[in-house]
Amino acid sequence: MKLLAARGIALTAFEFAYMASRRDGGPKRPPPKAETLTTEYRDVVRSLTKSATAATKIVIGGKSLGGRVASLIADELYREGAIAGLVCLGYPFHPPKTPEKLRTAHLETLKCPTLIVQGERDPFGNRSEVEALPLSEAIEMVWIGDGDHDFSPRGSSGFTRKGNLLSAADAVAAFVARLREPR
Repeated sequence: MKLLAARGIALTAFEFAYMASRRDGGPKRPPPKAETLTTEYRDVVRSLTKSATAATKIVIGGKSLGGRVASLIADELYREGAIAGLVCLGYPFHPPKTPEKLRTAHLETLKCPTLIVQGERDPFGNRSEVEALPLSEAIEMVWIGDGDHDFSPRGSSGFTRKGNLLSAADAVAAFVARLREPR
C-alpha cells in the first residue's frame, strides 16, 4: 500500500467479514466461494462512490481472492460508470496443482479495462498456463520476474522481492494513469 501511495494513488482497504472473524478468534475455515463475497464487495464500492467527487477515478481490485471477487462485479460497475478499471494482483486462475479447474470464464468477455499483475511462476496460474488462456482484450498482463503468488523470487534468480514489488507498483500506477474517467 505504501508503494502505491508513494505514486499518488489513494487506497481504501477493507477486510471481508470472514477474514475479520478469523482475526477476532473465529474459526479458521477455508474462505467462502468468491461468488458469495460479491455483495459485500459491491456494498463497499457503492459506499465509496457516494462520497467520491466527480473527479475521482475509482479503480477496484485486490490480491488473490479479493481480485477475483472484484473481477466478478467489475463489468457491472464499469457499465454503471461507477469505476474506471480493475487491478488484480496475483489472480487465482486455478487452484494450485489443478490447472484444469479454471476460474476464468468471466475473464474471456470482460469489458472493464483490467490489469493483472502476476508472478511468472505463480502456482495459481504461471506464465505459460495463463498465456494459453483465451482472455479478453481488455486485460493487460504484467509479469513479475520469477515471482510466486506473493511476487517473491527464488534467491538464485537475480530478482528481489523488493524489486518485484516496485515493478508491480509501477505497473499499477501507469495503468491507473492511462484510465479515462468513467463518469
